[in-house]
Amino acid sequence: MTAPKAQKPLIKRKPAAAHAGGPATDGALSREAWKIFQIMAEFVEGYEALAQIRPSVSIFGSARIARDHPYFALAEDIARQLSDAGFSVVSGGGPGIMEAANKGAYAGPSPSVGLNIRLPHEQAGNAYQDIRLTFQHFFARKVMFVKYATAYVVMPGGFGTLDEMMEILTLIQTGKSRRIPIILVHTPFWTGLVEWFRTALLRDGVISDTDLDLFVMLDRPEDVIDTIFRYYELSGFEPSEEEKEIQLNL
Repeated sequence: MTAPKAQKPLIKRKPAAAHAGGPATDGALSREAWKIFQIMAEFVEGYEALAQIRPSVSIFGSARIARDHPYFALAEDIARQLSDAGFSVVSGGGPGIMEAANKGAYAGPSPSVGLNIRLPHEQAGNAYQDIRLTFQHFFARKVMFVKYATAYVVMPGGFGTLDEMMEILTLIQTGKSRRIPIILVHTPFWTGLVEWFRTALLRDGVISDTDLDLFVMLDRPEDVIDTIFRYYELSGFEPSEEEKEIQLNL
């Protein structure tokens, strides 16, 4: 016969306010609560500015690309052709690929838009923006990239670029955003990642075959423009009532 198991003493957890940071003061709580109005202001300003620029294409890519890099010239060429074709071009407003996108669009007839973000380092606004918005919060800025976009053009980039790419893929995959063209530019850069999608994600069943149809890889600016136009030849650029409802609730 075994002895009864001894009861462990109850450990009472201290409330969060009593941890090392000290008790939350009324001033700190009030500051947190009022933060919502700054967030609301960012959304309102973004909605008012961007609702008028459709159709638009969001272009992403590394902030670290130098002006003499081939990627810079490629992004500038794509943006100029998009602008000439009647698309507003939206970028993150900073240097590198973002500057290239804004520069190309700025030279064309359609608006060049920069969605700038306040960062401790790396991000400084470029000079080629007809419409300039500045955000404190990444999540508000990311909504603006998606909400009015007719297409996503993803140039080579790092974590931030991958973040934006995965955001739109997830939103479309889950039905939280309408289907739009997602174009990964420069096949040699993206092939390894796409192959990993197939050999790891698809193999293990964490994505479906159809998820790989959400994007295409292209290399030439002309092909980017043609792909976007071909996509909308049947449906038209104006979203359906169902798509409008989806975007409203994004």
